[in-house]
Amino acid sequence: FHIDEHLVVVDKPAGMVVYPAAGHERGTLLNALAYRCKKLASIGGPLRPGVVHRLDKDTSGIMVVALDDKTYYDLTEQFKNRTINRKYIALVYGNIKEDSGKIAMEIGRSASDRKKMSTKTKRGKEAVTKWKVIKRFGSATLIEAKLGTGRTHQIRVHFSAIGHPVLGDKTYGKKIEVEIKTDGSKKKIAFPRQMLHAETLGFTHPVTKEYLEFSSPLPEDMEGCIKNLTLSAAP
Repeated sequence: FHIDEHLVVVDKPAGMVVYPAAGHERGTLLNALAYRCKKLASIGGPLRPGVVHRLDKDTSGIMVVALDDKTYYDLTEQFKNRTINRKYIALVYGNIKEDSGKIAMEIGRSASDRKKMSTKTKRGKEAVTKWKVIKRFGSATLIEAKLGTGRTHQIRVHFSAIGHPVLGDKTYGKKIEVEIKTDGSKKKIAFPRQMLHAETLGFTHPVTKEYLEFSSPLPEDMEGCIKNLTLSAAP
C-alpha cells in the first residue's frame, strides 16, 4: 500500500493474524512484512516488533507498522495524544434510531472471561467512540465510527453494550445472521466474520512531518452483505 525506509502501511485482509501467537506461529502479517522489508523496529516485543496498533484477526483494513525505533516511538506518541485519524465502517445489528452519537464507556478485562473486554469492569480505562449512520436496513445499520481512544476490541465492545453488536461477531453479541423479507418471503443473510473494516488511517510521518492519509475500499464480503441488505430494504 505504502512503504518507505521508516514505515509500511498495509491493507490487512480479514482472517490474517497480525503477529505470531499460540496457534498462529506462521502466516501472520509480521511474518510477511519481515520477509518483504528485511527489517522491523526492535521495539514492541520479540513477537510483535514495530506494531504500533493492531487489528483483530477478522477485522480488515488499514494498518501502519514501524520499521525503525524512532518511527515506532513517534507513532506511539501520536496514538497516545489522539492525533491519529482513524475511521471504521461497520454493519451493526438492528436499527439505530439516532443519526449520530458518542459512546463514552470505560473498557477493561471482563471479570468472567479474561479473553474478553467489557464495559462492566472495576478497572476500566476511558474509551470514546463517535459514530454516525450511513444507511439503515431495518434489521441492520451501516455506520461510520471514529475512535477517540484505542482500547482492545473498542468498537465491538461499545456497540454490543448499547444493544447493537457488530454483525458476525462471534464473541460480542453473536448476531451472525439476520432475517429479512424479500418478494413476500423470509430470507436469512449470514455474516461470515465480524463486519468491521478500518477504512481510513491518517497520521504525521515521523521523519518528513508530512500528513499522510490512506483509505481502503470495503472488502468483497462486506460489499456483498450490504448489497443483499439493500435489496431486501428496497420498497
